[in-house]
This record gives sequence, structure tokens and C-alpha cells, in this order.
Amino acid sequence: MKMLSSSSFLFFVFFVICPTVLSSYHNIDGLENYHQLPLPGVAGPESLAFDCNGKGPYAGVSDGRILLWQGPQLGWTEFATTAPNRPRKLCDGSTNTNLEPTCGRPLGLKFNPITCDLYIADAYFGLMAVGPSGGPAQQLVSSADGIPLRFTNALDIDPGTGIVYFTDTSIFFQRRQYFMAIVGGDKTGRLLKYDPKSKQVTVLYRGLAFPNGVALSKDYSFLLLAESTPLRILRFRLQDETANYITPELFAQLPRFPDNIRRNENGEFWVAMNTARGRIQGKQSVSTIPWCTGDPVGVKFDEWGNVVRVIDGNGGNALVSVSEIQEHAANLYMGSSVQPYVSVMKA
Repeated sequence: MKMLSSSSFLFFVFFVICPTVLSSYHNIDGLENYHQLPLPGVAGPESLAFDCNGKGPYAGVSDGRILLWQGPQLGWTEFATTAPNRPRKLCDGSTNTNLEPTCGRPLGLKFNPITCDLYIADAYFGLMAVGPSGGPAQQLVSSADGIPLRFTNALDIDPGTGIVYFTDTSIFFQRRQYFMAIVGGDKTGRLLKYDPKSKQVTVLYRGLAFPNGVALSKDYSFLLLAESTPLRILRFRLQDETANYITPELFAQLPRFPDNIRRNENGEFWVAMNTARGRIQGKQSVSTIPWCTGDPVGVKFDEWGNVVRVIDGNGGNALVSVSEIQEHAANLYMGSSVQPYVSVMKA
């Protein structure tokens, strides 16, 4: 989920995003081996996924649909929807955030590699799933401990157990009110897990300040969570499967708001760092983090928290908003909560 400092928020109010649509690899904004997959009249491909056969990317977009990229000839086609009884005439092609409670707003996406079902964290309709053929998604979880999910954000899956770990960013604020949650210092976010065998949902941790992306380690022994407002990544160790409440430790401090986290095949973690260029008032300064120079929009960590690689946006508009970085088939696919395209770079 995208977040901005107050100055960056005003920037987006007055800045009209009109990117150049590219169909092949080019250098743009100083970025090498870069191109874009333009979306069909919608925006905000917050999270991306690839299915059991390696097809994709799939992207959840602003009008509540999940689209599938089928190559430059066919482009994007509809795969799934999240809102029940979704009115197509009202919703299709919408970029109006006020329509999100009606149309849906899919954020986190992840295929279970065993069942090939797509799990979806919809900001308004909770944790959902749809089969390999797509269509209307089924709601799995809408509340936990009697408290409704108001801002379901990101997820990851343990394929061995089928357990889904996911975040609820706030018990008070919804996605379209995210800026109020940040400036108000909301700390009601939760980390949860859902067991598809028992159909039970468990709150693993409460009191988080804008919990965002989650990613399991390669051996599924721990989980990383982006706590966006404090600009940090937390690690939750999961070895004790009998424990329903776990304590986090600091994994990494960041110079900008962390968004989604994705693990690659080597067990490394890509963390997308959303906009807020320059110094962030009252938060960690870019200049105080040794590895952080230039215009970092994404960073790859190994499983011990060492920095492996940093992606620099070079101050341009192409990567002005990066919500997710996913490594697939020698490419880096980058989502955004506001842009009308998916960015692609050679890995």
C-alpha cells in the first residue's frame, strides 16, 4: 500500500502522471534495460503474481479486477474480481478511490504452488481466494477476534501447511484513508494467519504501525513484515508452531516507507520502498544509512539482513512509486499503487 510524507502527498495532488508507454527495452530516466507493460485504462498494480505454470504477471488494479498479462499481442485480460455483485458499468475502468468499497481493491496476491489457487488480500473484502480458472473470488476471512478486517493488505503462503500469513493495516482506517492513519500515528495494525484446513484465523501480533508487506523465508522458519510508518522491517520467528503469539525483532531500518516484500528463489528478499524522496521529517534520514545513497526505490536483502543490491530510481518519474519488486525469469517486475503500468527490468 502506497504512503507519502506530507510534502510528497501535496506533490501527488498537483502532479499529473503521464508516463511514456513503452513496448520494448529502453533506457528511461537513466534506467537500463527497462520497459513498461501499460494497463488498459486502469492504474495501481499494487501487487503481482505468477501462477503454477509461470504465467503472468497477474496484477490487482484500481477497479477491483485482477488482470493477467498474456504477452504483447493479447495484452491484459480479466482473470478475477473480488467484490460480490460488482456493478461492471460503474466499476470497470475506475480509478476513483471512493468506489473501492463497492468495486473492491485487491492488494496482496499470491498463488499457492500446490493447489494453484490464487489468494488475495482485498483492502475492503478481506482474505479471499479464487481457483486456477479465475472468476469471482470467495471470501475466506472478514474478521478476527470479533474485529472486522478494515484494511487487508499483504499476504504470503506456506505451501507445506497451506497456512496464509497476512496483514490488516488498521482496525479504524480503510485504504482510501491511509494518509490519516499515517499522520495520526495509528498503531492498531495486526499480523494474522489463516489455516485453510481448520478455517480458523489467528491474530499473531497486535499494535503495529501500518503493517504492510509480508514474506516467508525459504525454509519457512521466519517471516518478514514491513512496518511502514517506523520505516522498518521486522522478523517474526515461527519455529514454535504451538505459539499463537510471537515477538518480533528488528531486521532492517530503511530510509523510506517499505511496502511489499517478495522472496526470490535464492531466499533473498526484495523490499519495495515507496516515494518520499529526500529527507523524511521526523524519521530516519537517507544520509544516516550507510548503504543508502542516491534515490533508492528498492533493496534486496539476504536472509541475515545484509544488503545485496539497491535499485536507484535516478530521480525520474518511471519509478516514482514502487509498491513491489518481484524477481521472475531473469526479470524484475515492479508494481505501483498509482501508476498505469507495470515496470520491468532485467534482473
